[in-house]
Parts: sequence; structure tokens; C-alpha cells
Amino acid sequence: MNKDQKNEAIELLKSKFSQYNNFYITNTESLTVAQVNNLRKVCFDKNVEMKVAKNTLIRKALESLDSQKYAGVYDALNGVTALMFSDSPKEPALIISSFRKENKKSEKPELKAAFVGDEIYTGDAQLANLVKIKTKNELIGDVIGLLQSPAKRVLAGLLEKAKKEGAGAEAPAAE
Repeated sequence: MNKDQKNEAIELLKSKFSQYNNFYITNTESLTVAQVNNLRKVCFDKNVEMKVAKNTLIRKALESLDSQKYAGVYDALNGVTALMFSDSPKEPALIISSFRKENKKSEKPELKAAFVGDEIYTGDAQLANLVKIKTKNELIGDVIGLLQSPAKRVLAGLLEKAKKEGAGAEAPAAE
């Protein structure tokens, strides 16, 4: 790779890091070509962009954007690295988990680090926590459900009271 190609790759990575609030750094070493192609297809279907890049280029791209903000992920930049970019904070975690299950409990792809919002998760042990993260839409749904619950109880109580009063008012008229 010559200097111009490296600069072009760094600029591409910088645009991806700027475009997405969430990215995962994974190790796909020891996956077969067929498995990597399958993983790419799953990512594409779930609107997750997967890019493979050299660790030094990833580091230079991150350092040029905000050296301090991304400092926690630099240690994860070793070995074979595949990046997963997503608008959803948990979709890449779900893809990794389901991919492992489909491939006979394989340990690959391995999560090296994840940058979700402004939080950094390091190590494969964090995958379980990342799968449990709620998306913005899930949180909004939970809040709406909580807000609707008391209103539903009040309405149900009023309807029940109206039925009782309606039944009580009709009883004398029937005699």
C-alpha cells in the first residue's frame, strides 16, 4: 500500500467513525472465507457496515478525529481486525452472538472493543452486556408503556364504575 492509498483509507475510516455513533472492533482471524462472506451478508441485511482495515490505519484515523475520546480502544487494535459500524448500539452484538451460535459455539468473531455512544466496552466478556443494551426506540416504548399504564387503570376503573352505575340504574326500571 503506497502513501496515497493509506491516506485514502484513513479518510474513509474517518468518515465512517464520524458517521456512526457506534462501532465494534472484532477479531475475525481463523474464520474461513465462506464464514466471513456469510458474516458480511448478515451485516448487510441488518444495516451494519463491516470493514476490514489495518490496525495502524484505524488508529491514525481515530487519533486524527479525537485522540482522547478513543484512547480506550487503542489497546484492542492488534491482530486481524474487522470493524462493524451501526446506528444501533446492540445490532453488531446480536450479529456476533447469533453468528457464534450458528457456527457451533465458535468463539469468533471475538469482540475486542466496542464504542457505543460515548462509552467504551473492552473484551469479549462485554458481549453479553452489549446484547442487553436497549435501543432508543425500545426505551421510548418502555416510557410510553409506563405512562400509559396508570391512564389505562384509571380508564378501566371509570368504565367499571359506569357499568356498575348503569346496571344499578337499570335494575329499578325493570321492576
